[in-house]
Amino acid sequence: MSPYSHHEPVLTLDNISMAYNGELVLRDISAQVLNVVRPGMSQGQVVGFYGRSGIGKSVLCRIIAGLVQPSTGAVQVGEEQHPVRPGDVGLVQQRYPLFNHRSLADNLLLAAQRKHEPEAAKREVETFLERFRLAQHRKKFPAQLSGGQRQRAAIAQQLLCSDHLILLDEPFSGLDVAMIDELKKIIVEVTTMHELNTVVIVSHDLATTTALSDTLWLMGYERDAAGQLIPGATISKQHQYDLAAMGLAWHPNVEAEPEFARFVEHLKEEIRRS
Repeated sequence: MSPYSHHEPVLTLDNISMAYNGELVLRDISAQVLNVVRPGMSQGQVVGFYGRSGIGKSVLCRIIAGLVQPSTGAVQVGEEQHPVRPGDVGLVQQRYPLFNHRSLADNLLLAAQRKHEPEAAKREVETFLERFRLAQHRKKFPAQLSGGQRQRAAIAQQLLCSDHLILLDEPFSGLDVAMIDELKKIIVEVTTMHELNTVVIVSHDLATTTALSDTLWLMGYERDAAGQLIPGATISKQHQYDLAAMGLAWHPNVEAEPEFARFVEHLKEEIRRS
């Protein structure tokens, strides 16, 4: 495997807890994503984020995106590690929200203008239309785009207006094999567009998510000495995996490797225990 090193943090979750009506949903979550540096190339970060349905993944995602304030703790983002603000982190949901009455190019321009001056915004849109293979569809409205095109457009939209950080919520759900392969290529391309580009993938597709990731977070419940579940889901230290250190990151065909299959089985067993 090519050499790499970890540098400054790009995303920090500092002791996040969340309670609703006195019920603890998230408990003491501390985790950090570091800038991965690989000599001679631009290498962003991919974080796989997995947990059972109803465990609180969506709540944590909204906290990471700055859309919900936690009961305790804080989220810091970017090179300066400033407190997250709405808009710092792009959130790509399954619906791929685009304005139906605007063309694809206009949708992207609206996003770019949140971060750039008018002329710079236009240049950024042209760059992203080319990079995401959407230039020939620039005048189409969202209803005229295929599902894959709308997904690419939604990812481009969020990258244009966010600060190098995007959350993909169940991106593989409902896709056929060909579209999943296409999306995997897009995610890899996104992370190599800029050194600090960071993609957090929240998905039930454990194998695909793990294959794309260099860091994996497994959300679950801890148990006390008597074996009883402790209220509030968390991401314990032993469930924060450095896949690069394990030799399972950045392999085009990692899913075919025996070590990968064994690791996914380990993850499944950890999920069953929680």
